[in-house]
Amino acid sequence: MSKGTVVAAMSGGVDSAVTAALLVQEGYEVIGITLQIWQEHAEQGKYGGCCSLGAVEDARRASHKIGIPHYVLNFRDYFSDKVIDHFVKEYSRGRTPNPCVECNRSVKFDELLRHAENLGADYLATGHYARIRYNEATGRHELLRALDDAKDQSYALYTLTQEQLSHTLMPLGHLSSKRETRRIANELGLSIANKPDSQEICFVPKEGYIPFLKEKAPHVACPGDLVDTSGKTLGRHEGIAFYTIGQRKRLPASATGALYVVSIDPDSNTVVVGNDSDLFAKGLVADNCNWISIPGIERSAPPLAVQGKIRYNGTAAPGWLSAGEESDTIELRFDTAQRAVTPGQSAVIYGGEGEEHGQVVIGGATIQREIRD
Repeated sequence: MSKGTVVAAMSGGVDSAVTAALLVQEGYEVIGITLQIWQEHAEQGKYGGCCSLGAVEDARRASHKIGIPHYVLNFRDYFSDKVIDHFVKEYSRGRTPNPCVECNRSVKFDELLRHAENLGADYLATGHYARIRYNEATGRHELLRALDDAKDQSYALYTLTQEQLSHTLMPLGHLSSKRETRRIANELGLSIANKPDSQEICFVPKEGYIPFLKEKAPHVACPGDLVDTSGKTLGRHEGIAFYTIGQRKRLPASATGALYVVSIDPDSNTVVVGNDSDLFAKGLVADNCNWISIPGIERSAPPLAVQGKIRYNGTAAPGWLSAGEESDTIELRFDTAQRAVTPGQSAVIYGGEGEEHGQVVIGGATIQREIRD
């Protein structure tokens, strides 16, 4: 008897293919769907990434080998509106966005899940490395880090809602390593078993994000003052969209050592630079909160001991979480100052007791500003 119908998001990579295969083995009826989201700059060819025509063919071949139907949905305009436009807008404001977070929020677990439901599917499955479970004690669905810490992708999934989690499957989160995924793919005879992982932002050309921004939004190339932390003018910058907190490249030399971007002021069109020591902050204020393992943070509640992660490839650091002074904001204060707290990036909060300490995603929010004191 079938355990239900699942739409498997097939990116053309080994992770999503193995996800579909594992669910077939578990007794689900699986439908493979690939999103046509590639843009005019997308790399083509054998390993062109998830936006390429080659990736669609890889997904089609994998689906045939697994024995499931495969369809392609045209999401190009939707992806452009929700992900690319947000990417350009955030950089033009002097902020550094994470397009993978926005893609998960708007494309995969909003629009694609809606399409899956319209097809009569019970679940959407993805090749993300994270775990989902239902907590009987709290009555909430929870998101946990993957068993393989090196591949964990829970940071980019913190926007998932209770409804979305209840209709989502992520079987790879329970595997011990990526090697295990490739081993399964080889046993299944999948031609993409050893296909390299996609590393870069899928819609940004190999020349980098600066030429991309200049083409998409020429107005962001607006020069302004480059100043030090005392306000002294050191030179001119090309446009605040081309700088991010912690950046060292394309900055003037200093007699006191290397200079880094410390802050960006969009109102005055100013980029502030300083020493490495100027990059450290004790905490942050974030907004656009989404809560998973808890319903929210009460303003009167005492600070909650948590671990906070401020970038995808960063390490979660211990700290204290409390409600912010403004509505729908939080304050996260770290036990040890953190380097390069960056507006626009996500602050993801982890908790858990005993062996699960730091494994459960409490929730997350978008970094608004750093806290120095």
